[in-house]
Amino acid sequence: MTERITRLQQYMDRQQLDAMLITSPKHVYYLTGFATHPHERLLALLLPRGEQARLLVPALDYEAAQAASSVASIHTHQDTDNAYEILGQLLPPGITTLGVEKDDLNVNRFEAIQAVAAAASFVDIGLPLREMRAAKTSAEVASMKHAVRLVEEVLQAGLSLVKPGVTEIELVAELEYQMKKLGAEGPSFDTMVLTGPKTALPHGSPDRRSVAEGELILFDLGVYAEGYASDITRTFAVGEVSEELKRIYDAVLQSNLRAIEAIRPGVSLGSLDRIARETIATAGYGPYFNHRLGHGLGMDVHEYPSIHGMNEDLAIEGMTFTVEPGIYVPGVGGVRIEDDVLVTAGGVEVLTSFPKAFTTIGG
Repeated sequence: MTERITRLQQYMDRQQLDAMLITSPKHVYYLTGFATHPHERLLALLLPRGEQARLLVPALDYEAAQAASSVASIHTHQDTDNAYEILGQLLPPGITTLGVEKDDLNVNRFEAIQAVAAAASFVDIGLPLREMRAAKTSAEVASMKHAVRLVEEVLQAGLSLVKPGVTEIELVAELEYQMKKLGAEGPSFDTMVLTGPKTALPHGSPDRRSVAEGELILFDLGVYAEGYASDITRTFAVGEVSEELKRIYDAVLQSNLRAIEAIRPGVSLGSLDRIARETIATAGYGPYFNHRLGHGLGMDVHEYPSIHGMNEDLAIEGMTFTVEPGIYVPGVGGVRIEDDVLVTAGGVEVLTSFPKAFTTIGG
């Protein structure tokens, strides 16, 4: 944690910032080791240039922060206090330039900070934080692998319950029960189980629709474990399905495999999307792949980078993201196959290992 704060101090020196104010709970955790959900209360990590870091936490979090935080200077505010006035007392005098997380601040919070900081300018510090998080450490990768193992156990348990008549929402309930039972902190996003024509909805909502033979069923789920997320999608046939659905499945699988095969340090992220998209277009389903190839994965289930055809940022060693091509034909059905991958010095490591071959279940 100390090394990460040192890197931000060096960034402040280069950019001539007087201080940085970290308000995202996940970034406070990333930089200090202290994790909390402060709700509407103010949580702030203050990094004055050349001075000791200061952590401001709600009073009810004080003992937990003392136990977990790598920052020694911890300050608190009661629910009856004006937390921003206390923050103002912690700021070094004469600040002219303050770095803030613009993506994390709503207008009310920014105006409250502005009132006590009295800085001449406020600079977004999203870039150095994004760059630090992009390359995962071995410890972070280990946590992500743990999250992947858990979600694959959850998916395997859920598949045993698939049979005609069971509803999407019943399967969601069982999957999320298994997450906690197996040791996950919880789902990393709203668990998705879609059946039949609803599989053609990339972000469909599970409901009381029942599993039926001759249709597809799509599972999209992830968990948090040790502060890091996993995210996997698999699509299955329930009984015998049409030849068209089998062709769709094969096109998506080939797209997934070819994109993964192309991953290595230095390759443009946009080229991965284009490879996947070209494979699907060649199979005749180009218009039905209507989202990006993938997204960054780590402390957030969606983070930098975005894997789309216009992103010419380069893959770097330690980067983790999803590869999830899909085909969605209205009224017919859809297929998505999603893996979590790690860019390695020699190419790529696929973190997810759940089988991807066309599989019939529950019939």
